[in-house]
Order: sequence, then C-alpha cells, then structure tokens
Amino acid sequence: MRIDKITGKARIYPVDQFKQVLDVNLVAPVYWALEMIGRIAENRAERGLKRWHPTEGMQGAIVFIGSVSSQGNRGQISYASTKAGLEGAAATIMKEAVYYGVRCGLIHPGFTDTPMVRAMGDDYISRHILPYTQLSRLIRPEEIADAICFMLANSAVSGELWADAGWHAPA
Repeated sequence: MRIDKITGKARIYPVDQFKQVLDVNLVAPVYWALEMIGRIAENRAERGLKRWHPTEGMQGAIVFIGSVSSQGNRGQISYASTKAGLEGAAATIMKEAVYYGVRCGLIHPGFTDTPMVRAMGDDYISRHILPYTQLSRLIRPEEIADAICFMLANSAVSGELWADAGWHAPA
C-alpha cells in the first residue's frame, strides 16, 4: 500500500488484479486436483472399491507448487496469499484424498534462475535476494524439477518440501 503524494489518499492493490492472481495461483490448481481426485473416486466406485488400502499402491499424487513467498514477502500480497492458501488446500487434500489412495504434497521454491527473476536486474538480485539465501545463489530450474520428481517417486514423502536455497525474507 502506498500514499499518493498528490492526493494523500491510500492506493490499494486493485481488487480485480488480486482476484486474477487468486484464480491463476490458487483456484486453478486446487480445482485441477479436485477433478483428478473425482475421476479416481469415480473409477474406484465403478470397480466396486471403497476405502483405499496400501496393498493397492498409490492411485495418484498431487504436487502443488508453492513459494517461499507463502511466508510473507514485501510487495507480494496477492501472490503470497495464494501460495499460503495452497498450504491449507494441500493439508486438507492430504487428509481427504487418501481415502481414494491419492496423496498430496507441496514444494516451495525460492527465487529461481528464470527470465522472470532475471528481469528484476542483477543489481536488485544482488542486493535484495542473494544476501537472504544461505547458498548465495538463485535456484536452478532443474533443482525444482528434481524436488518434484523426488516427491512423486517416494510415496513416504508427504507434506511440504522447501527447495529455497535457504532463503528467508527480510523484515
């Protein structure tokens, strides 16, 4: 939030932009997951199966892509809200979807070496991102892919996985 220097009025983040970020980063992935669980539940019902049993093997896995911003990040109110919302959605889906043999996890990437992050500029990255990472570097995209594959391949892994280079937001 900022105060307009001319009018002295607070400039609040536009609600339509806030809702668009919610739709893209929270509503879409959650509804995709619910649709997938629904198809698995229907298939099980057609086969006369009810509660899943471990001897059947996992029937599906969901991996949401969160963000270190879920812990709060200055200037990212809508984005941070959606990523924090995924934490609640994943926790609920973990408890409910296992009835059908579907597990759910969440990976929180930190600042990743992508064109979007690089567009912030080397100076910004050097001053406002790297000092707050324990590894003093951006994450490579393949490291995020490795984390996703790890979570999918190992059915004993659940909950949240942080692939963040040890990043912690400044106060």
